[in-house]
Amino acid sequence: MNHLVREVRDLTRGRRPWCAGAVVLAGRGPVIAVEEAAGYAVRYSAYDPVADAGVELRPEQRVPARTDTPFDLASLTKLFTAVAAMQQLERGTLGIDALVSAYLPEFTAAAEHRITVRRLLTHTSGLRPELPLYACPDGKARLDALRSEAPSAEPGTYRYSDLNMLLLQHVLERITRRPLDVLVREGITRPRPDAAATEDQRRPWAKADRGMLRGEVHDENAWALGGVAGHAGLFSTARDLAVFCRALLCGGSYGTARILGPDFVELMLTPPGLGFGVDQAWFMGELSGRGAAGHTGFTGTSLVLDPATDTFLILLANTVHPRRRSADSGPRARAASRLARAAR
Repeated sequence: MNHLVREVRDLTRGRRPWCAGAVVLAGRGPVIAVEEAAGYAVRYSAYDPVADAGVELRPEQRVPARTDTPFDLASLTKLFTAVAAMQQLERGTLGIDALVSAYLPEFTAAAEHRITVRRLLTHTSGLRPELPLYACPDGKARLDALRSEAPSAEPGTYRYSDLNMLLLQHVLERITRRPLDVLVREGITRPRPDAAATEDQRRPWAKADRGMLRGEVHDENAWALGGVAGHAGLFSTARDLAVFCRALLCGGSYGTARILGPDFVELMLTPPGLGFGVDQAWFMGELSGRGAAGHTGFTGTSLVLDPATDTFLILLANTVHPRRRSADSGPRARAASRLARAAR
């Protein structure tokens, strides 16, 4: 595992590193084999578009990444929304093949195209990847846009979309009569403190003018929705995510705490996965092909579970600090491959 630690450290070095800071945590069974922080939680004060580089803070102003630094999880949030949905499925208040319109009749486009809960969880609703809710003038306009958004591909076709989890959020809130953040906090996790910095959000490279972000959700739609959204918005440390991983690998329980029954965990992790992606080589590397499950986040995060070897890998990074660039998941795949080799 020394190779894994060295490679993660290298990701944070140089004038144009893959990320400003990172935390990697890998475990097998109840044992944490690697827990290492590298680089900076805050390295830049802003992004300079002329130099196409971050404006470096003075060394004494930088904030080193620590193993207990919370990171913006971005789309890893979807995993928690999926677990919240599975909890309702286990309780019998939600049907996996039920029509979304059975819970949300006013969502007319979902009703017309007979979108089901399963299709939301498997990203086969046909909905486009995102909707610019951040550009809507108010909450009513955002809700109206989501209600009337029709699939842009044939339902049943795989198309990864943030909108799936936003619709699922509304379903969960309707049947429980509680907001999603309460469901996640009470049913799965607890609040966390301030976090690593993400992006200097300014147009034209970003979708909104918000300045350098730290402790505020990076995703513009989640921000427009007040920070509570089914697709993004959670912050966490690697150690807390490790508890989440262990619970799933142990059939839904961790110590005396239980979030799901074993049958429902198996249902989530069985191909093609409900909320989780299964055997996706582009970020799982050599863990792919043997039933590994996981997810990535736009900010540079990833999580992979390998039930076959009872191992897990968490990589938290702020690749969008000081600004977003074209995605490069090579480092995530290489880290997963290191774990695969170590677990053989």
